[in-house]
Amino acid sequence: QVHLRESGGGSVQSGGSLRLSCTVSGDTSGYRASGAYMAWFRQAPGKEREGIAAFWPDAGKTYYSDSVKGRFTFSQDNAGKTMYLEMKSLRPEDTARYYCAGGGLGRASDILRARIYSDWGQGTLVTVSS
Repeated sequence: QVHLRESGGGSVQSGGSLRLSCTVSGDTSGYRASGAYMAWFRQAPGKEREGIAAFWPDAGKTYYSDSVKGRFTFSQDNAGKTMYLEMKSLRPEDTARYYCAGGGLGRASDILRARIYSDWGQGTLVTVSS
């Protein structure tokens, strides 16, 4: 079983930066064997969960939603045990609960879709004030 836990959320003013972390613990051998995707999602009150950044290990490719492209950066440590989301030039519309997800399997075209991910963290809240 794999456990994911986010940290690093908080309150920041518009234009500021934050870095979120996601620690991955438990048996990740299945992830490595299947080349599972890893991703960050967010969900604002009253809105659907939005995929914002995802990584395809086998291809070494990172994908971003248009809403965060150029401002957010996905990275992970060499062991694949910690994922990061570096967020810059934050805007009030970035306010949401942010989740990391793992175990994503399926077509690369679905890499930012929540339904393909099997494991989720509890989320960390990011609030951006104007």
